[in-house]
Amino acid sequence: MLPEGLMAAAGTSPGYWAGFSLFVLLALAVDLGLFHRESREVRFREAIIWTTVWVLVALSFAFFVGPRFVPDWTPTWTTRFLTGYLVELSLSMDNVFVIAVIFSYFRVPRAWQHRVLFWGILGALAMRGVMIWGGSALVERFHWVLYVMGAFLVFTGIKMAMGGPDEAAGPDMEKQAIVRLARKYLPFSKDFDGERFVTHVEGRRMFTPLFLVLLVVEATDVVFALDSIPAIFGITTNRFLIFTSNVFAILGLRSLYFVLASAMDYFRYLKYGLSLVLVLIGAKMLGEHWLKQWLGENLTNVSLTCVVGIIVLSMAASVFTAWQERRSTGT
Repeated sequence: MLPEGLMAAAGTSPGYWAGFSLFVLLALAVDLGLFHRESREVRFREAIIWTTVWVLVALSFAFFVGPRFVPDWTPTWTTRFLTGYLVELSLSMDNVFVIAVIFSYFRVPRAWQHRVLFWGILGALAMRGVMIWGGSALVERFHWVLYVMGAFLVFTGIKMAMGGPDEAAGPDMEKQAIVRLARKYLPFSKDFDGERFVTHVEGRRMFTPLFLVLLVVEATDVVFALDSIPAIFGITTNRFLIFTSNVFAILGLRSLYFVLASAMDYFRYLKYGLSLVLVLIGAKMLGEHWLKQWLGENLTNVSLTCVVGIIVLSMAASVFTAWQERRSTGT
């Protein structure tokens, strides 16, 4: 027997998948072709506006588009979508800080960073889609995989809280596998050539360092997806909800980067909040049978409340600590 979420997903018409995919492609085309046709630095105010727009679009999908146009949609779907979206968006914040380190290490000018993020996110959407369908197929065939995912999330959350090494960036960037493999098998030019990924040096076609940055960003997303994909399966096994919540979180990542990259000190405790979220979601996956007997249909609402509470508290503690430090130093 299929888990409830997969049975529901089976009833979601392919037309809705196609319609949502078309919306994503149009949004990306408008972004690159209309608003960011020329390379320029994305200002903080603009980034705030676009981040707000993407959040509002996601909320509109949860409260208006889904309930009105998707026949299978229920109030529980709205809660699960919002929980998944919040978890994925929060995990994306952690990803943002790693991307900032990557850009800093390779000294990528701010005017070119949007182009890397755009193509990086396009690749991330494709990879997430494959991982979601692969994970759904595994859960559909082997339901016990959910328990494996749950145990993995508990382990990952504990490791994150204990301050494990950054997965994709740091002072030893050149020792990262993706960097070593790329330099070994691909020809790279020494210098950037504007925002181009490919250039010509003495008549020879070569990749620019900006393309290497793109590869590192893509590899980073794969690493973070190993946490985020199991986490979303701990909230729902509905493929449509998993995919849409992931997509909305990723679409907002570019503008979110330009909002958060210069404010890392204000999110210093976010890592610990995310680690606790991962542990709780993993524990929920391991004990869902007993939790449902205890909480019933309230389990979904309790999950959302816990996720929101933990993330808000960790961010509030970060902001308060940073404010106290600035106040004590008089800066």
